Amino acid sequence: MPQNSLPLAQIAGVLGIPESTLRALMAERGDESGDPTLVGLTVEEAARRLGIGRTKMYEYVRAGEIRSAKIGSLRRIPAEAVGEFLARRYRTTDFGTAA
Repeated sequence: MPQNSLPLAQIAGVLGIPESTLRALMAERGDESGDPTLVGLTVEEAARRLGIGRTKMYEYVRAGEIRSAKIGSLRRIPAEAVGEFLARRYRTTDFGTAA
């Protein structure tokens, strides 16, 4: 399995859509991120993958809701942590009580 297909496949699974559909949506929006072989994402890259702002991503990092590591003075988020975070949030979301 290609290294870059696992996180996207996990996200598609959590969303309940085929991976090909997710890829098509990303291509349509022009959301193809840079190097898919990166294992450590910047906070900005991870936020972009989730479609949230940088400030919100920093809140999740500070709260320990998404794994990250300091490498020298840099903060990096493991690429697979983005999918794991989304899967956890999906499992804890109660769509039955939405107004």
